[in-house]
Parts: sequence; structure tokens; C-alpha cells
Amino acid sequence: MYPVLYEADHVERRSRLTTFFRLITMLPAAVLTWLYVLAAHVVVFIAWFVLLATGRYPQGMYDFVSGALRNATRLNAYASLLTDAYPPWNGSDDPGYPIRVRVAPPKEQYSRVKVLFRVILAIPVAIIAYIYQLIMELGAFVAWFVIVGRQPEGIQNLINMGLRYVTQATAYYWLLTEDWPPITVDPAAVGMVPSGPENPSPPGSSPGAGQPVTPER
Repeated sequence: MYPVLYEADHVERRSRLTTFFRLITMLPAAVLTWLYVLAAHVVVFIAWFVLLATGRYPQGMYDFVSGALRNATRLNAYASLLTDAYPPWNGSDDPGYPIRVRVAPPKEQYSRVKVLFRVILAIPVAIIAYIYQLIMELGAFVAWFVIVGRQPEGIQNLINMGLRYVTQATAYYWLLTEDWPPITVDPAAVGMVPSGPENPSPPGSSPGAGQPVTPER
């Protein structure tokens, strides 16, 4: 299983009002998230030297960067109309939020060679992430026009496909994992959990709990 797991609850009913004004309502969260991510970049820069020297990712730094990744993903999900729930500004693993990022504990030992050449090794990942980013933005653009109280599952899956890869690619950039994110969607890499009155499911259920629906392809 990939060490960074992206999960999303499928919620069909949406608010047309908050959808219409999404770019405005997201601004406070965007400013706070920008500050969080800026601090995470500083921590990653320091962690790069620590990893080169020791081969270990200090737990405090790892947790801080993981929190920034969760926060950024929640904002991206809210901005991309995957959820109407306002993103909380914290880095904790919030099982009650419809979009979740689960990060495995740091490895006991990291490859210093992979750390040293991460910028070069990340070039193919960055190219693929850019393509997935375009897919995500296209899906969000279409969703903004078609949401009339419901979010079509096909469009939501399209956005999730893009955000899943972007999230895992960011984890790779930030040294949280040594492995390239999978290009194709593996059921172990993303969980799509049905939610809402028609298909009730605990929003914080783990990938092995509940009945997952078919993930986006």
C-alpha cells in the first residue's frame, strides 16, 4: 500500500449558493493554508539536510509537513467543489472531514541517494502531476456549471483522480515518501466512501471498514 492514502466521501447533494460563491468563501482558508504551506517548505528544506546527514526524518518535522499536506489537500478539495464542508485549518487527521489524507509513520531509514537527487527524480512526477492538475481543474470547472443541488458522481471521480495524484506527488516532493506515486488508481491508493442519507457510512471509516464504491479510473 502507498504510504500516503487519499480518501473521499461521495456526497451527491450540494449547495448551489456556496458553489456559486466558492472563490470568495475560500479566500480566508486560502490565506491561512498559504502560510502553513510556506512554513512547511522551510521545514522540508531543513529536513533535506537532516535526511542527508542521518537518513532519518525527525518525527516533529514529519508530523508538521504531513499536517500541511492534509491542510492543502482539504483546501484543494473545497476549491474544486468536492465538498461543501469548510476546510479546518489544522494538520490533524480529522476523520469527520469528507476528504482525508492518511500518512504512514516515517521510515526507520531513508535512502540518502534518493534524497540527494530528489529534485531530478521528481521531474517525471511533476510532469504527470501537472496533467492531473489540469484534469482536476477541468472537472471543477465543469462541476461549477452543472451543480444544481447534486454533484454528478462521474465528475466527482474525475476531480478525485486529479487531487489524489497531486496530493501523493506533493508528499513525494516533501520527502514524506521515497516512492513515486502510482499513475493508475489502485483501490489501496484511494478510498471512495458513499455518504449521505441514501448510502449512510461513517465519514471517518477506514479503507477496510464499510463498503467502498468503485474508485475513479
